[in-house]
Amino acid sequence: MSEPSADARRQLLEQILDAVDPRLGPRLRGALSLPGPIALPEAGQTVVLAGHRTAGKTRLLPLVGQLLGRPGLDLDTKLERTSGRSLKAWVAEDPTTFRAAERRALQALPPGSLVSVGGGFLSHHPDALAGIFTLLIPVSFETYRERLLADTSRPRLRPGVTLEEEIATVFHEREALHARVPTVALVDFLRAFWREVAA
Repeated sequence: MSEPSADARRQLLEQILDAVDPRLGPRLRGALSLPGPIALPEAGQTVVLAGHRTAGKTRLLPLVGQLLGRPGLDLDTKLERTSGRSLKAWVAEDPTTFRAAERRALQALPPGSLVSVGGGFLSHHPDALAGIFTLLIPVSFETYRERLLADTSRPRLRPGVTLEEEIATVFHEREALHARVPTVALVDFLRAFWREVAA
C-alpha cells in the first residue's frame, strides 16, 4: 500500500474529520491549524487505534490506513473469525478468556501493523501497548451514550445494573484508566498531515 498524494491526503483528512464524533469534529478541525505538537509513528512501529466503544475506530481504520499507506486490521473481527464465536456472546459468557485472547492476538501481529482494538483494550491491557503508537480516538459522553443505547449488538458489560448506569459507570471508569496510558491525541497525529496539505 503506497502513501497517497497531497490531494488524496487532503481528501482523507476531510473524511477523517467527517467520521469523528460530530460533537467534537468542529473543535478538532479548528485545532489542526493552531500551533501544537505533531506525532507520527516511526517506521516499522505498530499503530493501534484505541478508545471507547462507539468512538468510530472501525470506521476510521481504513482512512488512517490510507493516510499511512498501511493495510488495517480490526482485532475484534479477527477474533470472531478465528474463534468462531460472536463477540457479544464471548464477552458475556467468558470475559477473562476473551481478554486473554485479544491480548495474545495483538502481541502476535508483526511489527508495523495497523490495528483497531476493542473499547476495553486500553483499560485492560495498558502494558501490552508499550512501544506502540497508540492513537486515541475521542468521543464525547453524549455521543457514546446515544450510540450505545441505539446499538443492541454490543455486549453488556454490567448486566446487573440498568443500561444507563452501565454506560455512565463504564465511560467514567475507562476515562480515568485511559488517562494513565501513554497515547497520542488524534489532533496531534492529523496536524502533521494538515500542515503539509495546507502549505
